[in-house]
Amino acid sequence: MIVCQRPSGLRLFFTYRGSILQQIKAKLLVTMLLALAVTLTHGTLFRLKITMTPVPFSLIGIALAIFLGFRNSASYDRYWEGRKLWGQLVITSRNLCRQILTFVDTGGTPPSPSPLQRKMVYRVIAFTHALRHHLRESCPKEDLAPLLPANERERTDRARNKPNFILESLGNELRRCLAEKRTHPYFAASLDQNLDSLAGILGGCERIKNTPIPFAYTLLVHRTAYLYCFLLPFGLVDSLGFMTPFVVGIISYTFFGLDALGDALEQPFGLFPNDLPLTAIALTIEGDLREALGESDLPKPPPLVGDCLQ
Repeated sequence: MIVCQRPSGLRLFFTYRGSILQQIKAKLLVTMLLALAVTLTHGTLFRLKITMTPVPFSLIGIALAIFLGFRNSASYDRYWEGRKLWGQLVITSRNLCRQILTFVDTGGTPPSPSPLQRKMVYRVIAFTHALRHHLRESCPKEDLAPLLPANERERTDRARNKPNFILESLGNELRRCLAEKRTHPYFAASLDQNLDSLAGILGGCERIKNTPIPFAYTLLVHRTAYLYCFLLPFGLVDSLGFMTPFVVGIISYTFFGLDALGDALEQPFGLFPNDLPLTAIALTIEGDLREALGESDLPKPPPLVGDCLQ
């Protein structure tokens, strides 16, 4: 996620870092070169003068703008839903940690957590990191190594859905606490509700990741945007003359930019500049929970990479 301070005044027009221009500069350059060639030949292709009026481009442009707006709205809905799910993960993790330290193994000596409490809280942290890697299809072994017992690490490594396996381990630990009367059944039910909330967050994130916007719709928008921008110089050259490449460049920047922005927001869990900062959120959760355990060696926030927070 881009976290740089928003520039003001004219600097806003010339800011390149964080701009969608980085992703569309190649196709934008090709479109402007095509418009320049059309301007130099006055719209003549193989000695055939191609005459087109701006009317069809106006009609197609309106339809294309509506399609792009609808697609970007759908993409942003997915982005915002993903952010809400990870915001809920922060809240649920803190609540679960507090309940574990308050209602589990009450025979210990406050405020120092017992080994059982520490083990369960570490599992909550492990779930957060495992979910991040699960969504980004990366290996969580390095992050999970200091958080899980050796025998459990091996079984977690073999699990296909690692965050779900960690939730099952937490549920089994809660069942043993209830059987050994380390917690009251009333409090156990409240703890289980938070485990259900974590499972819902996992399922919601998987739904976003595994259900993209229908490909046929995306393909239609892509093709229409490209054809529109490539044919646009032929409809403007007779009326605009030497200004054709500049006007085509502005219009192409708008349509190509909206198209690329929809692609960027459609899958919000990746490592692109506009994706959600899952690593930063996971480290925030780890820091809060380990601080609740009384630890002082807390994880540092990830460094910015080109004004982007991962």
